[in-house]
Amino acid sequence: MDWRAPVIDYCERQSSAFWAEPANALSNFAFVIAAAAAFLLWRRRGRADYPALALIIVTASVGVGSFIFHTVATRGAMLLDVIPIAIFIYGYFLLALRRFFGLKLAPATAITLAFAALSFSVTTIKAFNGSVGYLPALVALSIFAALLWLRSGERETARALGAAAALFAVSLFFRTIDRAICPAFPLGAHVLWHMLNACVLWLLLRAAILAGPRRGDQASPIQKAKEPTAA
Repeated sequence: MDWRAPVIDYCERQSSAFWAEPANALSNFAFVIAAAAAFLLWRRRGRADYPALALIIVTASVGVGSFIFHTVATRGAMLLDVIPIAIFIYGYFLLALRRFFGLKLAPATAITLAFAALSFSVTTIKAFNGSVGYLPALVALSIFAALLWLRSGERETARALGAAAALFAVSLFFRTIDRAICPAFPLGAHVLWHMLNACVLWLLLRAAILAGPRRGDQASPIQKAKEPTAA
């Protein structure tokens, strides 16, 4: 495979020039803004919540990697776009199993690997302008929200994940129709995919940070305050 081969997959890009996708490229700063907002929340919470911090860093990497791809626009640069996204999806999936559902590391990792294998197999299906590969993440997010809603103490997290799933569905719609609307709207809809997805990642990061680590992982100050002390 020629990693230097140009990738011209979006309405906005009409050539292999560096600045052929200004809107698609600049809209990636929405991910950096989402990561910065999440980091400020993380600091205010005052927890040593390193899994959430790692996902914040990955979110910023999504923006940087996608910016490079939408400017350099080669097969090699595409890896800088898709790899951080994959790391966030599977990293958040693992964190959700551990943090929201209390699974131990071994079963949570096994389920995550199975989910990753399923997601990879789906990417071989050529449909929906390449958006089909994101459907497993949308389904998983919706299932997580539904399961958490059934648990009386998890309604706030369920609402956040449900809102993220709904917004993710809208963003997938815009990603899917990008090529179809080229004749009527040359700028395309991929820019909306970036901006809405940044909001999705912010909602997910916020939910994880507010939920905090479970007891036995890294107890939060509130949890520690509830623990009995010696007389």
